Amino acid sequence: MRFFLTNRFNQAYQSLATDDQGRVQKAIRLMSEDLRHPSLRVKRIKGTQGIWEARASKSLRITFETEGDVLILRNVGHHDQTLKKP
Repeated sequence: MRFFLTNRFNQAYQSLATDDQGRVQKAIRLMSEDLRHPSLRVKRIKGTQGIWEARASKSLRITFETEGDVLILRNVGHHDQTLKKP
């Protein structure tokens, strides 16, 4: 599986605290190994077409799309803020 990081994802990631960045890195590693890993709790975001969310922690979310074997990482951040603009 390959990853494509959007500019918005990169900017949001850089604004996270160091501990949160580590949690996101771990979640991305799990996503590359098994998108169905139970701790990721992957689900489609309601009201969207083809945009999904994965958990990096209790409050951190990663939003993404799939295009073939590529995961397009769209946004990352705290739950409410990130899901408003997936």
